[in-house]
Parts: sequence; structure tokens; C-alpha cells
Amino acid sequence: MKNILLTISRILVGALFIFSGLIKANDPLGFGYKLQEYFEVFHMDFLSGMATGIAILLCTLEIVLGALLLLGFWGKKVAWGLLLLIIFFTLLTFVSAAFKVVTSCGCFGDAIPLTPWQSFSKDLILLVLILYIFFRKELIRPITTKPAVQRNIAIVVTLASLFFGLFTYNFLPIIDFLPYKVGAHIPSLMVIPPGEKPDEFQIMYHLKNKKTKEEKDMSDKEYLKTEIWKDNNWEIVGEPSKKLIKEGFSPKIKDLIITDASGTDYTKELIENPYYSLVFVAYNLHDTNLKAIGKLNALAIDATQQFNIRTVLLTSNSAQDAAAFIKTNNLFSEIFYADAVPLKSMVRANPGILLLKNGVVVNKWHYHNMPSFDELSKKYFGK
Repeated sequence: MKNILLTISRILVGALFIFSGLIKANDPLGFGYKLQEYFEVFHMDFLSGMATGIAILLCTLEIVLGALLLLGFWGKKVAWGLLLLIIFFTLLTFVSAAFKVVTSCGCFGDAIPLTPWQSFSKDLILLVLILYIFFRKELIRPITTKPAVQRNIAIVVTLASLFFGLFTYNFLPIIDFLPYKVGAHIPSLMVIPPGEKPDEFQIMYHLKNKKTKEEKDMSDKEYLKTEIWKDNNWEIVGEPSKKLIKEGFSPKIKDLIITDASGTDYTKELIENPYYSLVFVAYNLHDTNLKAIGKLNALAIDATQQFNIRTVLLTSNSAQDAAAFIKTNNLFSEIFYADAVPLKSMVRANPGILLLKNGVVVNKWHYHNMPSFDELSKKYFGK
């Protein structure tokens, strides 16, 4: 019975660690963004620049530990590694849940979003299973006892895991779980469907009586119902607060607002263009790849001059920074502005390319495998 329970625990923990590692390694840049949130919360900003590298290494570690557990290699050392890792993750998710410092843990990337409490519960279950494995680690038997074979298999698993993370980092995720994936119709993902209700909020006022100096909080409904607003002795102090009382339907894309330098909203015009548009996304112009920007600029010129394709560059930088960047790099494309969060979700590259038509993401590319003008014209523009 002990061996059966140990085997079941090993299979569950090993499979989950491999799955979790692969899901995050599929989008290491996204996992890196999540790590940056944690670094900011815990005042470890000095690690932010290394977030993506740390993300790839953590994914590799998860996959390797999961695989070694299933294979039974170095049972005692693997059990220690799993125990230390799950204790760290459990403490981290508890802090996130209890103090609401990070709203999504990123445990399974964007494939399976978990709330902090869901993630903490998952880690507690894993902790119990891993503790059982830890206390029974002497019973773990490897599938082979030959040291050379064990070492070679471990090296292959490690290198394959590391290669997978590096590949997806340089050439976009193999499976795109983000709302701007190829084939997505952006406008329909920005609206609440008929019959669905949006979030319900309660507006709270802080009131103070000029005469008695009494203070109290009151909801907007109570404020109107009691007609306290007719009493000139009561005044609203500070700005009203907004409190979520009931969650409603949340569109997959709810934070995309594209403007020009003066703040004019161009979102609808750009994403619903019935013709092809080339959208270059460089959420941070200070860290973007300048060699790639040069190639995109040449691509924009050819596409516009030969097929009248609209080309735009989206960034989250200030208009002042963008103007200096345009001048330095002789940019041809129109430039518009959006928040960094949706831009990071559009394409996991800086810069990256989206080909849009009538609101649909026709295709997208990392700057490492950007298409040539001839490829684009043959496959899309020339038809």
C-alpha cells in the first residue's frame, strides 16, 4: 500500500511539475513579466532586468525535477529540491493572496489563470503530496541504476527544457493563449455580449458635518435615499471611492485604448480597418532592438508605397521620447500610444509585428523571424 501511494504521489507531482514548467516555458517572457510584479512588491527591483532569464531557469528546474521524480533518479536529492521549491511557492502564493499584492500568480501562465487563493490551495495540496514523497524517499526506485544512463538522460531533459524556453522566447509561444492570438477578432473581444452583465460597483462617499465635526461613510444609494445632500452642514470630503460588490462578465480585451500624441482616440479606426494594416509593437522604445526597427522601417516603406498598406508603430513611451526616437531612426510609420500592458499581450517581442485586417489578427511575428516584403506581398498583399 505504501508503494502504491508513493507511486501515485510521484506521478501526480511529477506530471504537474512538468506541465506547469512547459506551460510557462511556452511563454517565458510573460512569466518574466509576472516575476517583475513580484520583484516590485518585495522591493527587489534590481532583479527586474534578469526576470526573463530567471523565468527560463525556473521553468527548466520545474520540468527537470518533475521528470527526475517520475524516473526515480537521485530520489533523496530530488525530494529535497521539490520540498524546498514547494515551500517557497506556498509562502509566495499565501502572501499574494493574503495581502492582495499580485492578482494572478502565473502558475500555469495565461493558459489556466488562477486567483491567488486558488494557487495557494493548489500549492497546499502539492505540499502534502511532496511531504509524503519526502518522508518515503528511501523507497523511490529508479528505472535504471546505471549512473552513466541516468546522467545522460538528465542532461538531455535539461538541455531540451532549456532549449524550449529559449526557442519560445526568441520565436513567440508555440501555443498562444493570449487574446491577440492569430485568428482573434479584436473588436468582439472588447465588448460585453448581449445578456451579460458588467461588474457592479458601489460608490462610497466620506462625509463630514461642518458643525458637529462628525464623520461617516455612506454609499451613493444611501446618499440619495436619505437626502442628506439637502443638509448644507454635510459635505463630501475627498474623492469618492469605488468598491466592487459583484463581479460580472469581463471582456478578454478591456484595457486597449490607442491614441495619438494629443490624446485623440484612434482605437476603432485602427483595429477595424477593412484593409490590411501592419502594426509594429514596441512597448518600450528604450529597450527595443534597433536593428529590427530598421528592417521594419524598410518594410513599412515598401508596403505603403507599393500596396498603400497602412503601417503604424504602437508604444507606451511618452510622446516626447517617441519624437526623439522617430528623429534618430527616421521612422516612416505613423506612431500611436497605448498602455504597456495590452502591448505586451499583443506580441511577446519588442518589437513585434501584427498583420490586421478588418479587426482580425491575420498573423504575427517576432522580430527574429519577421517576414520579408516579398513574402508578405506574395501571401497577402498581392491577392
